[in-house]
Amino acid sequence: MSDGQQDAVVLIVDDIPETLALLHDSLVESGYTVLIANSGKRALEISRKVSPDIILLDALMPEMDGFEVCRNLKNDLNTRHIPVIFMTGLTESEHVVAGFSSGGIDYVTKPLSPIEVIARLNTHLQNSRVLNQTQGALDAFGQAAIAVLPETGKIIWQTPLARSLIAKYMISAAQPDSGMPDLFHNWVSQLHLGGEKRLRPLIVECPTGKLLFNPADIHNDEQWLIILREESEIAQIEALKAIFNLTNREAEVLHWMILGKTDKSISEILGPSPRTINKHTEHIFVKLGVETRTAAASLASNKLHAIRGDVKPS
Repeated sequence: MSDGQQDAVVLIVDDIPETLALLHDSLVESGYTVLIANSGKRALEISRKVSPDIILLDALMPEMDGFEVCRNLKNDLNTRHIPVIFMTGLTESEHVVAGFSSGGIDYVTKPLSPIEVIARLNTHLQNSRVLNQTQGALDAFGQAAIAVLPETGKIIWQTPLARSLIAKYMISAAQPDSGMPDLFHNWVSQLHLGGEKRLRPLIVECPTGKLLFNPADIHNDEQWLIILREESEIAQIEALKAIFNLTNREAEVLHWMILGKTDKSISEILGPSPRTINKHTEHIFVKLGVETRTAAASLASNKLHAIRGDVKPS
């Protein structure tokens, strides 16, 4: 059993018993755990309860066809990540187009070749697991990231931090169906049309700061990875605390030092006396291993740029 097959759960959806039997036996023999559904409604029920690793979906079924099933899957946050491979007839080229448009990632033609089906499953399971591992790592490190479909800009997964930032900066402008405003979809569309080298990050501003969207990996045809970064006073202070193990007040003082403020000016901004601010400054010097305000501001600024992935200022 290959890595792509190990512990993989495949849902086969078809209204023809012979097709279900052929694929079930072949896939079980190859090491897969196989679930079956003979209708679109049943496929949605199973997908929401079990969340299979991948779905083989017949394009044409009575009552609810495969395209409607796929659209329902992709519109549900709990199932949109599941790869869908359509099964279609040899002469049904329009169904192939419809399958991709509804969110499918591939197709196999009938009459089915179990060897070909297994090969396609292995390929897409491996791709899916790499992406899932990436998402897990981003979640673990508290990174704000989203994955989108290249052609539509539709978000198919997002880390918790990304979700909170999007809600903070974009919820008022968001469209009910997509969860994102037009400016985001327009930006993704430009990127999809070939603007990778010349396109600047998308910047969304509000009174408390700004949110930047930067393409991190846009070479995968199935999903693009976009990194989000907040630039605000609060975000910078939190970053300084984490980088240098500062107290909240020390991080606030260092933040204003980076902006060129004197102890007297920082005292007027934050409230404590200049003498107290000077004591905080001394503690900052010790923790950063520097002796001057200029050195502290420069070191802190460079560290912030490094963790953001910015170009170091000249």
